[in-house]
Amino acid sequence: MAASVNAQPARSSHPPQTVPQSGRKTLAWLGRLFLRLILIIQALIVVYPLVWNVLASLKTNEEVMENPWTLPKHFNWSNYVNAFTTARIGDYMLNSVLVVAMSMAILLAAALPTAYALGRMNFRGKAFTTNVYMAGLFIGGVYIIVPLFILMNNLHMLDNRFWLSAVYATGSLPFSVYLMIGFMKSIPKDFEEAALIDGCGYTSTLFRIILPITRPAIVTLIVFGFFDFWNEYVLALTLITSDEKKTIPIGLSNLMQIQQYATDWGSLFAGLVIVLIPTIIIYALLQKRLTDGMMMGGVKG
Repeated sequence: MAASVNAQPARSSHPPQTVPQSGRKTLAWLGRLFLRLILIIQALIVVYPLVWNVLASLKTNEEVMENPWTLPKHFNWSNYVNAFTTARIGDYMLNSVLVVAMSMAILLAAALPTAYALGRMNFRGKAFTTNVYMAGLFIGGVYIIVPLFILMNNLHMLDNRFWLSAVYATGSLPFSVYLMIGFMKSIPKDFEEAALIDGCGYTSTLFRIILPITRPAIVTLIVFGFFDFWNEYVLALTLITSDEKKTIPIGLSNLMQIQQYATDWGSLFAGLVIVLIPTIIIYALLQKRLTDGMMMGGVKG
């Protein structure tokens, strides 16, 4: 009996070493501090060019050329006046607003019913049609610009803001359908069954039940579409030839060409600020809904 007791390994009288509670709190605090420093640095990297652009738009040409890093001595608001009068930024902005509005209307009218059919219904050829839309994600408008130009020229669609809007909407349709299908699949079937019992058809169910539920996805779609349409340059430059129909990116290009001879750098930076203002406002107002929409999006099932 004594031998068996002696054969047992001796247990250590010291408890296993663990990190003290105060040490864990210190590590957690250091981790949060490091994360905040990284976020602050990233915010400065993003914000600093915007602030610099705004300050440069209020300087004279001499101040920009001599020392672009200093603050302006006086706020030269005439740069914004020159941007509107010399390069007609106001006219180009109105054209962009019109093109973006028509593009969004066409895109929503095409994407929402398509995503509803592909996400909620079962029919022959559904998988093939869905794959066709998914393949469209990898086709950029720049890659097909030559055949697109020839086709629109033969159909007499060039230099028309409506057909430019239709091209914009068609190019964004695959991503929009991809985004909306995920929301459509996440909605329980009980809503549709209750609507059918109440006498709603597919169209009434779409507008009365499905679209209100998918509002975050629609907001996300609108924000992404606005950014794409507002800043698009190559298609607008190729498909629009009349100066009075060109959009804001083309207006900035004209302003840059003017400043090459007149060295009006202040007006150039003022034009850039004018273009940035709508995008910043839209993102600031809809940032939370945009984030929620992206978190809930994606194809499911």
